[in-house]
Amino acid sequence: MPMYMDFSAMLTIGTAISGSIWAIDALFFKKKRLLRNNETKDTHEPKLAEYARSFFPILLIVLVLRSLIAEPFRIPSGSMKPTLLEGDFILVNKFTYGLRLPVTGTKFVKMGEPKRGDILVFRYPKDTSIDFIKRVVGVPGDKISYKDKVLYLNGEAVVQEFTGKMTDISSWGQTRAVNRYKEKLPNKSHDIFVQPGEGKNFEEITVPEGKYFVMGDNRDNSEDSRVWGFVAEELILGKAFYIWLSWDGVSKDIRWSRIGHSID
Repeated sequence: MPMYMDFSAMLTIGTAISGSIWAIDALFFKKKRLLRNNETKDTHEPKLAEYARSFFPILLIVLVLRSLIAEPFRIPSGSMKPTLLEGDFILVNKFTYGLRLPVTGTKFVKMGEPKRGDILVFRYPKDTSIDFIKRVVGVPGDKISYKDKVLYLNGEAVVQEFTGKMTDISSWGQTRAVNRYKEKLPNKSHDIFVQPGEGKNFEEITVPEGKYFVMGDNRDNSEDSRVWGFVAEELILGKAFYIWLSWDGVSKDIRWSRIGHSID
């Protein structure tokens, strides 16, 4: 995933600098320049002020859209297959769970909480400069375990309906046999990939308040809460909802059939 903090910080700094230059010029220098220009007939505006005046509105609009409305992300790995593929470009709803300040991520308007089945984009808990995307399978208070490649929620096995055998191809051309299932969470169903064979079990754990347990849909090829723990609420960037472009890294072709699809 892209570096969230770096780009947001650069965008915020660029907006602040261009806005400051524009404001300073308008308040302290423009009037003097106009008086001088009337005498010399010179209408020249300093290049720095001209660039600031031109770029500030654009940067401000982009900053507001990215921070409060929707932000684009690229899927870099196959951990969310079959729902999301490497090379999918998605939009993330930034206001579903509340409005946050750019860069710091501080929430200033609360609007909702993540639900089981939601696909989250969040800052990786081990390195918050990296963005991750996974599906919520446990909310605060839930008891979660994973045994014999079956998810258990509050002591009950989550139903998996077998839908067929497939061959998964990674972005570097490696092939592997997978079984495709429809996993039925209490409020939402979604597809998952499970590789045949034994898997590593995860003993039952309770999700603390203000945190979420997330997993990749590609269950045997995902580094998620089973490895590094919970996602804290303050690390959540938004909810994935739309595929606006998809690029196949193996064939180098655009996947036209995926463009314009909503994300479940």
